[in-house]
Amino acid sequence: MITMLVGVGVGLFVFGLYLMTLTPTVLSWSVATQDAPILPASAYVLGIPQATGYPTYTVLTHLFTYLPIGEVAYRVNLASAVFGTLGVVAVFLVGLALSGRVVAATVGALAFGTSGLFWSQAIIAEVYTLNTLFIALVVLALLVWRERREDKYLLVAAFLTGLSMTHHMTSGLLLLAGFLFVLLVEPRKLIEWRLVLKGGGLLLLGLLPYVFLPVRARMNPPLNVGDPSNWERFWDLVSGAQFKGAIFVFGLEELPERLYMYLSYLFGQFHWAFVMIAIVGALLLLARDRAAFALLGFLYFGWLLYALEFSIADIYYHFIPTYLVLAVFAAMGLGALLREVGALTVRSSPKVRGVVLTALSLLVVAVPLWGLGETYRAVDRSGDYEGRRIIEVVERNVEPDATVIQSRSPLYYAILVEGPEGSEAVELL
Repeated sequence: MITMLVGVGVGLFVFGLYLMTLTPTVLSWSVATQDAPILPASAYVLGIPQATGYPTYTVLTHLFTYLPIGEVAYRVNLASAVFGTLGVVAVFLVGLALSGRVVAATVGALAFGTSGLFWSQAIIAEVYTLNTLFIALVVLALLVWRERREDKYLLVAAFLTGLSMTHHMTSGLLLLAGFLFVLLVEPRKLIEWRLVLKGGGLLLLGLLPYVFLPVRARMNPPLNVGDPSNWERFWDLVSGAQFKGAIFVFGLEELPERLYMYLSYLFGQFHWAFVMIAIVGALLLLARDRAAFALLGFLYFGWLLYALEFSIADIYYHFIPTYLVLAVFAAMGLGALLREVGALTVRSSPKVRGVVLTALSLLVVAVPLWGLGETYRAVDRSGDYEGRRIIEVVERNVEPDATVIQSRSPLYYAILVEGPEGSEAVELL
């Protein structure tokens, strides 16, 4: 019961932060918010916004557009906050499953949920918080399966893996990592043909949202990037063909510089003590639980290599899955620390032992909250009305029958969602 209450408390805490800093309207374009101006419009009209299609995200966020609060853009931004909150709670549960300590799991989840990068994506229309939720749920399902040895959890993991791949193709690593985990825990499961067939079927069922793309494309939606109405264009869209020239473009001699960039971002997100604890936790997993280390280590290094070799301006968003794994490692490290302190004080009086453990628990919980106010001020978009200002300026000044040249601006939102007066006379290029 206490564990449940703590998990709910962690979720309510981060959701409160996200809600207070949530973007109130559609965003303007910037390098850091390249997709945010277009995603609310895409969700509203059930469009196809960009590679790799994001059918699951589009359908789920479309449901939020029916909420009777705020404007449509606010509701889609709110979807990111909800996905982010659920993702943080799932990270808490994964940390708890591995560390066995509520305090340690709380610290890992809070550190991840209040990191500036993840927080910034939980308050705008973006795809990264939903990706985090899927990753954490798949890992959690695998860990629960190992604990209970009930095949239904493997089947849940298979379905969620397929579903996650319809949202972000890098989630394909979950399939390989899950295979490795099962191989190390109970390899005979991989040759139980009935279970394999069921798992394969549920994986394919999870991929079903991809059907949305060609079906919707043939309906000629207002947003139809790539027009995936035939097989060739469909594959180009979902495989991210437009990014092929940007993937695995760095040689070995360039990797140290790329790694330095990653570390710079990493220590900008987390206190150095937290990172050190995460390293200790990873080493402890390697020594004590090689199956869990293989699962998480494979994911961490796989996503890290992908990000280091991907040449795009906003590559730092692709670091988020590695931060999730580090948060779980940190929970493991903190759990071990608390157990060691408990063992050292076992001969002390109950009062002294209680004081020591309580003081240490409060200290480690304070670690992820260090600098919270500064992060709050840095990510806060509750007063960001620049996208709305752009719409209003264009509406006031555009001439009848004008053609407005723009790129992924809030004007799509103005026309497709709000249909401002006179928009019929405006053509967007």
